[in-house]
Amino acid sequence: MRQTESLRGGGTGRGRTVAGCTLLVMALGAGVTGCGADDHPLSAEPYDATEQISFNGSVGEGRTTDPDRPLEIVAEDSDGRITDVSAVDASGRHVAGELAADGSRWHSTSPLAAGTRYTVRVSTEDEDGRPGRKVLALTTGRPATTGSLTVAFGPKAGTYGVGQPLTAELSAPVRDRAQRAVVERALSVDSTPAVTGAWHWVDDKKLHYRPEDYWPAHATIRVRSALEGVRVNDRLRGGPSEPLTIRTGDRVIAVTDAAAHRLTVHKNGEEIKQIPVTTGKPGFETRNGVKVVLGKERFVRMLSSTVGIAEGSAESYDLNVEFATRVTWSGEYVHAAPWSVGSQGYANVSHGCVGMNDANAAWFFATVREGDLVQVVNSNGASMEPFGNGFGDWNLTWAEWRAGSALTGDAQGGPRPEERARLRPQPV
Repeated sequence: MRQTESLRGGGTGRGRTVAGCTLLVMALGAGVTGCGADDHPLSAEPYDATEQISFNGSVGEGRTTDPDRPLEIVAEDSDGRITDVSAVDASGRHVAGELAADGSRWHSTSPLAAGTRYTVRVSTEDEDGRPGRKVLALTTGRPATTGSLTVAFGPKAGTYGVGQPLTAELSAPVRDRAQRAVVERALSVDSTPAVTGAWHWVDDKKLHYRPEDYWPAHATIRVRSALEGVRVNDRLRGGPSEPLTIRTGDRVIAVTDAAAHRLTVHKNGEEIKQIPVTTGKPGFETRNGVKVVLGKERFVRMLSSTVGIAEGSAESYDLNVEFATRVTWSGEYVHAAPWSVGSQGYANVSHGCVGMNDANAAWFFATVREGDLVQVVNSNGASMEPFGNGFGDWNLTWAEWRAGSALTGDAQGGPRPEERARLRPQPV
């Protein structure tokens, strides 16, 4: 048996349309004025649809609706039907819903937030095509769930290169795809200029967001969560999260050709410098692919033991390095290498880093910022991992990236490792 609260009230028992339907009424009415619009059903004042529909929520002062139950509106009059429903909270967020093809029933398909006031506008029509309208106000009560899911956005507020992905760290794991979709819908990203982008689930607690192409230069990017009060599952409901705003600087992309022993820097689409370099020698080849600058260290001590080379072996080293620009967490840098100047531009003799002379390293260090892009091509090394060793996000095609979204692809499977390793030239 359907448990509904019939909206009985005074008047003739007819209803009111939503704004979208009102515009349709106006447009259609204008189109028939030459044929006697006053006699057309759509030209009539919308009737009160109170007795034509029933609703499973609780309305009225002091009454609350269970936020864990979907909203449902049913056409009780067999000679009439529902034509549109809009449910909006005080901040303008819409509740998604589905209307039956015959107009007999509408139900919400996205979760309601707890402790939130909603305005529900129902449009109907009777057997003669006359429009009806009913506006309801309801407030959701406290949730039965107790866990709180919050989101920490990254990076920190500031200015970054055009390759910087956004990150979202969840306070609790979300594994089910439908629940992931609830989370994704609540995470909004706005960029000026506008871009097409998507979230990608790295694991159960972490998402990355990137555009189809790199961010525009000098863009403003805002990300926020609307999860607060939204039911994710039986034990978890969204909590408050701090929004984030970042900006991008110039479009700076450095391309290292390991076979030509040359690094070329592009700024806003123009080549600004070529630098002779050395990259990884056989057995220590530099990773191919697109990497994102993770940070810069004016001085860094590099120990071979930290990358698995035994102390005292023929390949061991202990070096104080200047102007070190980090591109992987495992220790790959672009840095000054005065000990290999004779090989720079001619041979690859490093243990995986990109080395150059002091002056060029100082210039590169001063030119790039966190979030700028460093791509390596024509190396015999493995491909940059998409995740886990820095930001290799740009090594996935757009189709592969979208496959990691709960809204646009197979979020549980995602691209296979061999697909993620595929290398493609990137635009400069």
